[in-house]
Amino acid sequence: MPGALADPQRVVVADDSRLMRRMLADALGRQGFDVVATAGDGDEALAACREHRPDALTLDLAMPGLDGLGVLRALRALREGRERAVPVVVVSAFSPARGAHAVDALAEGAFDLVAKPTVGQPIDVFASELGRKVADAARSGRSRRPAAASPAPAAPVAASSQTATGSGRAVVIACSTGGPRALAELLPALPSPLGAGVLIVQHMPPGFTASLAGRLDATSALGVREAVGGEALDPAVALLAPGGSHLRVSAARRTELSDDAPEGGLRPRADFTIADVAGLYGPRTLLVVLTGMGRDGLEGARAVRAAGGRILVEDESTCTIYGMPRAVAEAGLAHEVLPLPELPAAIAREAA
Repeated sequence: MPGALADPQRVVVADDSRLMRRMLADALGRQGFDVVATAGDGDEALAACREHRPDALTLDLAMPGLDGLGVLRALRALREGRERAVPVVVVSAFSPARGAHAVDALAEGAFDLVAKPTVGQPIDVFASELGRKVADAARSGRSRRPAAASPAPAAPVAASSQTATGSGRAVVIACSTGGPRALAELLPALPSPLGAGVLIVQHMPPGFTASLAGRLDATSALGVREAVGGEALDPAVALLAPGGSHLRVSAARRTELSDDAPEGGLRPRADFTIADVAGLYGPRTLLVVLTGMGRDGLEGARAVRAAGGRILVEDESTCTIYGMPRAVAEAGLAHEVLPLPELPAAIAREAA
């Protein structure tokens, strides 16, 4: 949280609604942030970033003039200090169109996403999530190394004859902060069919995962779908846990959606999905842990190891946040630690 830094984290708030700007600024101010400026459109947001060089920017996507996506693209050219960009937390209302734009924003480099509060939602729950993600974004910007050139995307990997039978390993991919960008690079490079099927747990607010699944489906050989419950694992399909639900797998090896309480503030929780798969598939389990804040996936990794499965984690050099992969690697549970471009070939090999 904000107190983890010696001095207050400086934030710019951008939203086209004056009421929302005031609410966001008040919520952040009460948590110890220094809101140095507010902006009602994209041009004002960019000007405020140039003038104040904040530690983080909260950004609405639907703004007059230069919209949120335009701001993100413009910020690529706005560097400060040691090549450090301004980390952006998107604060967006949900609708199918806005959900798609929010996923586009994450692909354009936004650090994370917070859904605007809905009618009846306790404001303190929203404020707490906002403060946590803004603090994480600010910390990441202050500690991030100079940006390196992105590696060339990996070429799609050919499916092996073993994966076509569905007798390979069941694959679980767990990710959080930075995950949509990592998935956008990883999924198009994976073959179809793949192992016994793929389950993906990406921490996102309810309503936005359908747009992420659609975006990944359009670029991938695997079919990518948001899980609805009742699906059997399919070697040609990757099922994405819907935001707001835990993705479980029943004894009949079919998906189930659970609205049990969040675990560690997370719903979906990757640990639950991983443990279910490890219990059912044993040594035919492959866990892949990508970029993300926190330690979700660690307990699941212990279950995979105990069951004789295999574990791959993303190397720090390509992670937006080296949290989830670090927890697994430092516990000595990972079989391989690889940069993102090397993971598709390793996944195809292990899944077969």
